[in-house]
Amino acid sequence: MTTPVVLSSQLAVNPLSAQSLLAAFGVLGVGAVMFAETGLLIGFFLPGDSLLFTAGLLCTGTARHGVRLSLGPLLVAAVLGALVGAQCGYLIGRRAGGALLARSRSARLHEGARRAEELLARYGHAKAIVLARFVPVVRTVLNPLAGALAVPVRVFTVWQVAGGLVWSVGLTLAGYALGSSIPNVDRYLLPLVALIVVVSLIPLAAELYRGRGQARAKEVRG
Repeated sequence: MTTPVVLSSQLAVNPLSAQSLLAAFGVLGVGAVMFAETGLLIGFFLPGDSLLFTAGLLCTGTARHGVRLSLGPLLVAAVLGALVGAQCGYLIGRRAGGALLARSRSARLHEGARRAEELLARYGHAKAIVLARFVPVVRTVLNPLAGALAVPVRVFTVWQVAGGLVWSVGLTLAGYALGSSIPNVDRYLLPLVALIVVVSLIPLAAELYRGRGQARAKEVRG
């Protein structure tokens, strides 16, 4: 009599909820989401930042809902998903060019592509690839875009690995550290997730502010 209930709960997974994804798929779900969000254009809506942070929090054993993860396997899954996904996205872009993006009708995806192009043009390949990891949607679009724009494979690989490690490991350990130091911190999970998303946008905001300042300085000199 309980089987239909279990199947129903598994089918009712909310892909926009980090807790729902973790409860349904655990560590393997983290790797799959990291791969999809960084390697496939259809994964632009997935909650990468909040998923990593929440997963790290659940490794402390303080979280409710019966979900517990192991930190070692979680880090491996997160890193592999983020790095392999980005590399696959680059290869897809290199072979398919901008055709896949052109077919999409998502305004959010096209906005992400515009911002990704601005990053590449303003900051160069290395800095743009690293910064993109911390910006939702942009981290999905930049990888195939880099391939379509023929960014050298070696340059892309080195910097996507660097950015991917800092992003995936950093957010996971941030959640783990917070959960280890504050009792019952999971009660404040939603505001914490919102905060981590805002914090993830700080590097891009700082670079944009700096870039505008430099542009104004050039105009004054000119």
